[in-house]
Amino acid sequence: MPQAPLSQLKAEASALAGDLGTLTTHARAASAAHLGSAGRRKSGMGENFWQYRRHNAEDGADRVDWRRSAREEHLFVRETELETARTFLFWNDPSPGFHWSSADSVSHKADRALLLCMALAGALSRSGERCGALGGGRGPVSGARASSRVGEDIRNFRTDAPVPKPPRDTAAVVICSDFYSPLADWRAWLTPVAAKCRDGVLLQVCDPIEESYPFNGRVRFFRPGQERERLIGRAESIRDGYLDKFAQRRKDMTDLAGELGWRFVSHVSDGPPRTPLGELAYGFTTGAAA
Repeated sequence: MPQAPLSQLKAEASALAGDLGTLTTHARAASAAHLGSAGRRKSGMGENFWQYRRHNAEDGADRVDWRRSAREEHLFVRETELETARTFLFWNDPSPGFHWSSADSVSHKADRALLLCMALAGALSRSGERCGALGGGRGPVSGARASSRVGEDIRNFRTDAPVPKPPRDTAAVVICSDFYSPLADWRAWLTPVAAKCRDGVLLQVCDPIEESYPFNGRVRFFRPGQERERLIGRAESIRDGYLDKFAQRRKDMTDLAGELGWRFVSHVSDGPPRTPLGELAYGFTTGAAA
């Protein structure tokens, strides 16, 4: 299956972002919150109660909290906590193995990851948050253009480009891959990123045949982007060993996410995208502020 046109992914992402509040119980809870808002521990524009203060001449009568004032000799005003926009950065693995699918009816792993990133960016940016691509070369933005910019910048990642450095400013991050590269490499890169970004998600996207291993008999295996091949006479003979290693890698990445203080979300590319999108949204709207 060829890579999906970015225009198609933009349309699908917009529809997914619009449906975000109706996905699951967790997603509904997330949509009731202010997406990604970060309390600044002082009074200002926001949704969460901060403190009461004495009413003064500059305050109108509509500012008075009459229930609180009824218990005292003075009038009081209810203040909310100042909330500022957060920054969300997205990264998709540019390696050839991630830009692959097993059948024309199945999305490329990278396309599915990009769809989820763009949908989440669209939902977050509509609530005033800033979104961009980690290592994308352009600064994060909010509003209607955020989702498109995330998609454009991620699509411009080069296969031979080094992994990006940690962002200069604090952000929340979504790192998308199948995570088949050596575990030590992921730990070496992600540890300094997590030191700067307290909130993060490792989003694993796999192809259905990678998870199920449906092979029997004589099968020729290859790695996308490489010429090396391996012919197995009885493919079923290595099924158990393969599935054990696959499960171990998923556990390793789950454990690494825990070490970093992040979360791990897994998705198979032939499944509905609403489920992992709901998991991503719920975690960012109920987790710690970055």
